[in-house]
Amino acid sequence: MNPSEFAENSTVQRCDWWQMARFGLFIHWGVYAVPARGEWVMYQEHFSNQEYARLADQFCPTRYCPADWVAVARDAGMKYAVLTTRHHDGFCLFDSAVSDFTAPKTAAKRDLVAEFAEACHRAGMRLGFYYSLEDWRFPGQLPHLPVKEVGNYSPMVEQAHGQIRELCTNYGPLDILWLDGAFPPGIWRANELIGMVRSLQPNILVNDRSGAPGDFATPENDVTPHARPWEACYTMNDTWGYAANDNNYKSAGAILRLLVSCVAHGGNFLLNVGPDAAGSFPPQAVEILRQIGDWMRVNKESIYGAGRSPVVAPAIGWTTRVGRKVFLQVQRWPGATVALAWCGSRVKSARLLATGQSATIEQKEDRVWLHGFPEAPPDPSMAVIELTFDEEPRSSVPGYS
Repeated sequence: MNPSEFAENSTVQRCDWWQMARFGLFIHWGVYAVPARGEWVMYQEHFSNQEYARLADQFCPTRYCPADWVAVARDAGMKYAVLTTRHHDGFCLFDSAVSDFTAPKTAAKRDLVAEFAEACHRAGMRLGFYYSLEDWRFPGQLPHLPVKEVGNYSPMVEQAHGQIRELCTNYGPLDILWLDGAFPPGIWRANELIGMVRSLQPNILVNDRSGAPGDFATPENDVTPHARPWEACYTMNDTWGYAANDNNYKSAGAILRLLVSCVAHGGNFLLNVGPDAAGSFPPQAVEILRQIGDWMRVNKESIYGAGRSPVVAPAIGWTTRVGRKVFLQVQRWPGATVALAWCGSRVKSARLLATGQSATIEQKEDRVWLHGFPEAPPDPSMAVIELTFDEEPRSSVPGYS
């Protein structure tokens, strides 16, 4: 086996649990929660380093209880959680020997990452750390300023390598390293960095934003299927970090449709919440996650370990597949009879996951009618019909697989 084949097989093995999980929680949190105008406030309002540093004097999250965060995520059906240990502003939620701009060395006086990691480990939640390579506090690094020579960036690059080593050393088993902010490109010694990470955390998954391919692709606020493992990340409203006046939250139904569209195309879905400066999830976010959890408890078979289906029903909604079962994620409920076509295998049984109600099956060649379902949608968010086939589900479209 040549090295590229070995790397590909290793990626497949590392991704096994992750592709079974399908659904995770993203958490954008830092000192930017104090002004409560989003995680890019330092850049967007052109704070000086000195002005921005004063936010850390006000960041004292008295209501921070990561066990509560993890409980909300588990109740929503999420299987892993990724926390922003440091964003582009350079503020670390963890203790660092190479920076004083950290939670333990400012008003919080706590290693917030350590508490989060412990909560995940205790609850059996897979643990992920987000880390931004760039740091806006370095000269010439704010995005609107001209890019300097590569040599000027060596202190920032060394800081990133040092802090990632700390994250991979000090917090126990780590399942995901979600890198970001590789600006300017080409300076980060990405292969060396990932090699160091894997030497410390051999089973870790690393994303594709360091300048090296990593294990999985990360489309943002967009469902873009990839041939390789991939994960779409989305905000619940319009802001990644906490914004007090951003109440434009997606409904539970809209979020579930995004989740299902990812799974139907073989991808994962990472949904973001931005806690406030005190450490609380916004009440709107908690209520939406509760509704998602209600749906997941009934329909989880169609999500966990599911992937692309060769049998599709675009007039009805997305389809996902696990073995000989295909799940119709019905976004447009058609009434008492559900019809689909281009089905190249015999349907053995059909039932609603929400109620267990079975349908009478009529099949003529590759056309299928499911009779006897309710006239009205049986689930306000999205009903799911489980189809069990006599054999491997197939499409009747020539050349389709």
